[in-house]
Amino acid sequence: MTVTHWPLNCTVARNRGNMFFHRQKKTKSYHHETEIPCIRVSICTGEETAGFRNKDTGQFKEAMLIRNEEDLEAFREEYGIHEEIKKFY
Repeated sequence: MTVTHWPLNCTVARNRGNMFFHRQKKTKSYHHETEIPCIRVSICTGEETAGFRNKDTGQFKEAMLIRNEEDLEAFREEYGIHEEIKKFY
C-alpha cells in the first residue's frame, strides 16, 4: 500500500487491524576522522556543553547542553557514541 501524502519519516505498523504511526529514530552523524566527541565545562559556572572538537584546529562545535545524566545519555544515543567522552575546561 503506497500513499504519497504520508510523512516520509513515519512508518505504519499494523496491530490487530489498527494503524499506528511511529517516527523513525535517526541518528545524527559527525566526522569520525576529524572530530572528537567531548564535553566543554565552564570554569566559572560549571555549565557543561556536549559537542565535537576538531582534531586539527581545536575548534569546538556545540551540539547540546548537558544538565544531567539523562541529557548525556541522550547525546550518546543521538550520535551513536559508545566510547568514553572526555571533558575539557
